[in-house]
Amino acid sequence: MVWAVDEDVVQRITQNLQQVDTRIEVQSVKDAPMEGMFEVTLSTGDVLYSNAQGEYFLIGQLYRFSKDQGFVNLTEQQRKTSRRELMAQVADKDTVVFAPKGEVKATIDVFTDVDCPYCRKLHQEVPKLNEMGVKVRYLAFPRKGEGSPTFNQMVSIWCAEGEARQSALTDVKAGAKLPAATCVNPVQAQYHLGQDVGVTGTPATVLEDGTLVPGYLPAANMAKILGITE
Repeated sequence: MVWAVDEDVVQRITQNLQQVDTRIEVQSVKDAPMEGMFEVTLSTGDVLYSNAQGEYFLIGQLYRFSKDQGFVNLTEQQRKTSRRELMAQVADKDTVVFAPKGEVKATIDVFTDVDCPYCRKLHQEVPKLNEMGVKVRYLAFPRKGEGSPTFNQMVSIWCAEGEARQSALTDVKAGAKLPAATCVNPVQAQYHLGQDVGVTGTPATVLEDGTLVPGYLPAANMAKILGITE
């Protein structure tokens, strides 16, 4: 946790937020770019702003006007940092990796649901992404949550290892059904991670700089965003 301001300020803000909902966990409090306000980051990754008394709260996006850049979204900049730190903790072994045969020019993390039509459409673009040097790491985000048929199918996928996991994911996205399997797996943890980084639907892609890209994009469009092509 990061406390960059007076402890009394932190306590007042935290106590007032927890009076609203005891489940709220404050991750850090620091000076906000706006004078007299404090930037409060929650354990969910959400960012809000408060005065020193914890009496007034600003919930939403904070922008700064710049003559060179126009409106700069300071809240999103903070969220990008948080996403980047969270995604850095995910090991390849806990994902389904489709990697280029040659140089890796960029890596994307894709939260996926195997029954989502646009997730299946994106999966058809993975070979093109690999050809352009993009490494794709899939994380599980069964939209209907724990215990749903999709959740259970994704557990079966993640119980496979290596190339078998790749094949299982591809087969299920093509409409196949896998036999039920159980093992120690990260499916539920990745579902909650997706919520923490702001995923509300699938597919959702997190870039290496922490940018969240919601929805389906063709490989060519993704390559442009990644700066691989013009």
